[in-house]
Amino acid sequence: MVVFLKDTFRIDDEGEACQLALTIREELEEQEKKFLSPFATLSSMTKGRLLDEEKCPLRPAFQHDRDRIIHSKSFRRLKHKTQVFLAPAGDHYRTRLTHTLEVSQIGRTISKALRLNEDLTEAIALGHDLGHTPFGHAGEETLNEILPNGFNHSEQSLRVVDLLEKDGEGLNLTFEVRDGILKHTKGKGEILCQDLASMASTLEGQVVRLADIIAYINHDIDDAIRGGVISLHDLPKDCIRRLGDTHSKRINTMVKDIVAETLRAGGGRLSISEEILSSMWDLREFLWERVYENQTVHADFHKAAKILRELYQYFLENQNDFLALIERETLYDSLERCIADFLAGMTDRYAFNLYEKLFLPMPWMAL
Repeated sequence: MVVFLKDTFRIDDEGEACQLALTIREELEEQEKKFLSPFATLSSMTKGRLLDEEKCPLRPAFQHDRDRIIHSKSFRRLKHKTQVFLAPAGDHYRTRLTHTLEVSQIGRTISKALRLNEDLTEAIALGHDLGHTPFGHAGEETLNEILPNGFNHSEQSLRVVDLLEKDGEGLNLTFEVRDGILKHTKGKGEILCQDLASMASTLEGQVVRLADIIAYINHDIDDAIRGGVISLHDLPKDCIRRLGDTHSKRINTMVKDIVAETLRAGGGRLSISEEILSSMWDLREFLWERVYENQTVHADFHKAAKILRELYQYFLENQNDFLALIERETLYDSLERCIADFLAGMTDRYAFNLYEKLFLPMPWMAL
């Protein structure tokens, strides 16, 4: 007798329909109900996908989403996208991919301690920067300036998973993952978001927002010290005293404080002590002043902006060349929007190489 996991019933030897045992996915969903916090988001209670599809017999919905993101082309391209420093020569500087993995690790640690849904947290974390441009925030600022309706990497990340991946099919992710991806961003805004309109609808999504901040505050300090932009002695003394004098100590202090304060508040909302929150604010302000707006770092930003501006203008004026490059006969959106999608999806090195091919003279070969 053969039993298919995807079927609800089987036919026994007498030809009678019998209820099957739970699929592996259903068993995992039942385990979530027993173990996870009342404030966690259950996989079985997802609000669904943009398009209905058959459920996987092995994986709960958010685990399935995580797998789709990991296997996507846009996720693989993150390894060659800048985090802060453009085209760094050293092997140990962060890229957009390593940043994403650090966010995922921190987010899972917090979620596991709070008994939230780790699969949902991880899926949001792994997908949160899929729409980021080449050349880090320099690329985002440039596209925001030149596009008629502006550009935002969080909105672009959602566009990637909804439309651009899989040759226009999208990944068809769940509402909860899509919501977390869209609302992870903060810029210079609140660290602990209080605005309901910009807050993720799940605690897991809110965890990713904090994990993103914790990750970049700490690893950008590490990279800036490695690059000689700042030294350890430049860091605010009060922050070092409160948070710790090493990368790992600072992350550990922040994570433990969030978990402890959230549990103390009842677990239904994320909380941070005033002392630690103040230190996070101070470190972030320090980074903006001494690293992100540092003239040494900004010198390369102007070069990156020039590359994207000139590529954008070239494609506006040469639509046929653009269509040939993206291997399409017609546009799927406005020309400006299609060019923005193409530019945002580029890795740093692809943008460099394409610019060289289009605008720089090629060397003559002696015959």
